Amino acid sequence: MKVHKKGIVAFGAFAVVATLTLAGCSSSSTPTDDSDAGAEFSGQITVWADTNRAAVLEDAAKKFTADTGVKVTIVEKQMDEVRTQFVQQVPTGKGPDVAVGAHDWLGELVTNGVVAPVELGDRADEFQQVALDAWNYEGQNYGIPYAIENIALLRNADLAPEAATDYADMIAKGQASGAEYPFLVGLDPEASDPYHLYPFQTSFGAPVFGTTANGAYDSTDLQIGNAGGEQFAAWLAEQGAAGVLNTNITPDIARESFLAGKSPFYLTGPWNAADAIDAGLNIEIDSIPAAGDQEAQPFAGVQGFFLSSESENRLAANEFLLNYIGSEEVQTALYEVGGRTPALTASYEAAVSSDPITAGFGEVGANAVPMPSIPEMGSVWEYWGVTEVALINGQGDPAGLWSKMAADIQAAIG
Repeated sequence: MKVHKKGIVAFGAFAVVATLTLAGCSSSSTPTDDSDAGAEFSGQITVWADTNRAAVLEDAAKKFTADTGVKVTIVEKQMDEVRTQFVQQVPTGKGPDVAVGAHDWLGELVTNGVVAPVELGDRADEFQQVALDAWNYEGQNYGIPYAIENIALLRNADLAPEAATDYADMIAKGQASGAEYPFLVGLDPEASDPYHLYPFQTSFGAPVFGTTANGAYDSTDLQIGNAGGEQFAAWLAEQGAAGVLNTNITPDIARESFLAGKSPFYLTGPWNAADAIDAGLNIEIDSIPAAGDQEAQPFAGVQGFFLSSESENRLAANEFLLNYIGSEEVQTALYEVGGRTPALTASYEAAVSSDPITAGFGEVGANAVPMPSIPEMGSVWEYWGVTEVALINGQGDPAGLWSKMAADIQAAIG
């Protein structure tokens, strides 16, 4: 997917249109056949949102109040405060009716009993499948998704004119370019970055957890320590010994090096793509090349809004969630302020037609898998990154280190 400044200008024009249409949202904001059409709404609801999202929701709240008579109070919160305060306050009756957050919070929110399912009805067909999968927990939907985020491979087409067919081909092309680094990915010296390295791990057939028949992650089926995982561990050690993966190349160093033209390939997210364009690089967005014999699948993180289990006005809150926050106008406006792939298919299709960055990351994201939201994932992160550091730095036998990591994770899960 080729990216250039013309596409960025088009995105700006698209954003202006999105802002103008929000004020006049009507048909997409009216109740659907699956909502409580004709229901009597009253009272008020409170919504927690971070600064960027709050500005968009103020317009939607005014429209909702005009349509239903229900007052909506938008309370601005720092995103890193929302989860903890929601879990603490909802049981006391002091929390909001609706809050913004990430899908991987669901394990904590559901096990604490602070969120209620959100019924999508026929509107489920209007959202991208990975977004629906992410907000599904044990067979029930718990949110209205609005944005999907995943990593992809940025390629400096002036240094590497053609996309790589696999990881080995990428390294060969990178070396042939004459650049200082054949490939860049930022790593933490103490914690590596399992999130960025996960696509390579999946290409060896080593997901973290297996899944149930309905596609949910199964905490009793820890897959990370399988034979594919041991192959991935050996591969990490090889890449570290070759200097391709380097824990001294931090995320900041990787970013600055790529912007300076020191590598043709950079594994990152959309948060760094615009800077590459501004630096004058001839950028294309490629799929992540597989290091093993299976597809390389990155994690998808999905942002959304969820419903308090203690809401005293759940009918109105659900209506605001489904048919206002879930409307094309609001979803498009949320995309405008966040720059992440829209979860609503109609907003996504409009975005990709004008913004090559969204189109590129969206194409790669179609092959992404939701980051596990089950509580047991916390035990995985604790051991995963430090083990990758040891492997990359050649601090032990790869099979032994990986096997110990899997055993430690299993013991922590219980």
